[in-house]
Amino acid sequence: MKKIVIIMASVLGAQLVSCQTNTTAKKTETTTVKETKVMDTSYKKTDEEWKKQLTPEQYYVLREKGTERPHTGKYTLTMDKGVYTCAGCGTELFTSDQKFQSECGWPSFDAELGKGEKILKVKDNSFGMSRTEIICAKCGGHLGHIFDDGPTKTGQRYCVNSVSLDFKPAEKTK
Repeated sequence: MKKIVIIMASVLGAQLVSCQTNTTAKKTETTTVKETKVMDTSYKKTDEEWKKQLTPEQYYVLREKGTERPHTGKYTLTMDKGVYTCAGCGTELFTSDQKFQSECGWPSFDAELGKGEKILKVKDNSFGMSRTEIICAKCGGHLGHIFDDGPTKTGQRYCVNSVSLDFKPAEKTK
């Protein structure tokens, strides 16, 4: 009888761990960190439509919440004047005045355009870490994460994947 109880406990314990592992691997917590005014999110596309519009690397980052390798993004060192937009839908997200060199390997910004309605902040407990994911409020594209370790007066560091961004240079005046 004692052996049966021990065996059943072992089997149940293994199933519980297995279920927790699968749930964690497939799903991240999506609790909104801060209540914000949300943009129109009617920008809905199928996976096939996204795959036709985006490069494979953009699809991986924007739609599958991937991350580009550090120090490889085309906007990591860019300091030109202009506006950074979502590569998925064109929403203006950051200006060059909000960008700073953080040496973290990805483009970094200390603030966002708007008053929290263009970028949603979501709890992300994936990979055994507790972070805040930033996503485009219009198309739901994964941009990166925000941290409270920025060196500027805001104290924030929006750590953004270059492939999730496009750049519109400022118009040059004569």
